[in-house]
Amino acid sequence: MPSVAPLLEVKDLTVGFRTDRGDVTAIEDVSFQVRPGEILGIVGESGCGKSVTSRSIMRLLPEQNSFIDHRSEILFNGVNLAHTDESVMRSIRGNRIAMIFQEPMTALNPVFTIGWQLDEALKYHTPMNKLQRREHAIEMLRSVDIPHPRQRYCEYPHQLSGGMRQRVVIALALCCGPELLLADEPTTALDVTIQAQILSLMDELRKKSDTAVVLITHDLGVIAQICDRVVVMYAGQIVETADVESLFARPQHPYTKALLESIPLPGPAHHQTRLPTIDGLVPSLFELPSGCRFQDRCPYQDEQCVREPPSLSQESNLRKVRCFFPINES
Repeated sequence: MPSVAPLLEVKDLTVGFRTDRGDVTAIEDVSFQVRPGEILGIVGESGCGKSVTSRSIMRLLPEQNSFIDHRSEILFNGVNLAHTDESVMRSIRGNRIAMIFQEPMTALNPVFTIGWQLDEALKYHTPMNKLQRREHAIEMLRSVDIPHPRQRYCEYPHQLSGGMRQRVVIALALCCGPELLLADEPTTALDVTIQAQILSLMDELRKKSDTAVVLITHDLGVIAQICDRVVVMYAGQIVETADVESLFARPQHPYTKALLESIPLPGPAHHQTRLPTIDGLVPSLFELPSGCRFQDRCPYQDEQCVREPPSLSQESNLRKVRCFFPINES
């Protein structure tokens, strides 16, 4: 996979918001690549910048009170989405790049049928006639394992279960054959059985169509199940990137290590064991520390961590870590 040219290349992405308290930077110098057929996971606590990153790629942030730094680049097949015209984005958004939103009930319009919503996307982005669009939409519902797709095509979102609504959202995202799929917490609020089915479905679809996926989640179990590489974010910055196997076997950033240690383990030996926690709170974006942003919660803190911010160093070809004292446990 490293020899394949990246489909998406995010370079030094810095995004901020204008507020009553002044401008605040939500994400800073975020850089990563995604190749065709690859699933990249972005993980971190709530508020770390995961969703802002995905919405920046789609240019779905409110224009009146958000801004992307002029040095930032979001290269999609050579086109810089960070600063391109909205007319170009409209031709790409929903067509070549699609997004699965976190809550399926808000992603679907409750007053229109499932079929109408699928037809609307196809009508805008494809040259199909009405009959072709209908048959393609029904086939898309069938491809995401929705039973009786012709019947569901005529139904409204409230007539479907949560799991089936999420499948419709996936069908809606995939109906125009996107090259890149952004999935923002696609399994939130679903029970574990439906969650596993949705993840399996996403993995199967990317293998069939070679679609690249950026999966936004706070669930490391989901990351371990289907992702190829992982980006770990904290307080608006990337603190570690690695392939899944290396990250879970040998985390190098203290925050990554703490996240992995907080995962409940199966078996009776762990039932009476108190889960480790990460002391302290994520710093406010308005009051970020001058040095490392994780310093107040880090058991390995040193004077250098307080004095200056660490850079994202290249540990290997596929691994980077933002730490003066990375963990090197074998």
